[in-house]
Amino acid sequence: MSKLLSGKQFGENIRRIRKSRNLTQEETIARLQVLGSPLSRSTYSLIEMGRGNIYVSDLVALQMVFGAKYEEFFKNIPPSRDCVTHEP
Repeated sequence: MSKLLSGKQFGENIRRIRKSRNLTQEETIARLQVLGSPLSRSTYSLIEMGRGNIYVSDLVALQMVFGAKYEEFFKNIPPSRDCVTHEP
């Protein structure tokens, strides 16, 4: 199985989407588990904090739970890992 390396912005996006759907972390995990995801609330919490990675299959399940477009998960994530800005 493939994992996505997540970060702070990715986690913030997931949190924002979840809250916009008026779901708690516990409700989100319960819905994921119905879809067959073994994700625990503690692991999910780490993902939202930008400190945990997520399996691609769990992202697919989150998309189904939230009814979100995939673009929402990746909003404001720069195309480069180098996030340092350089002034001229």
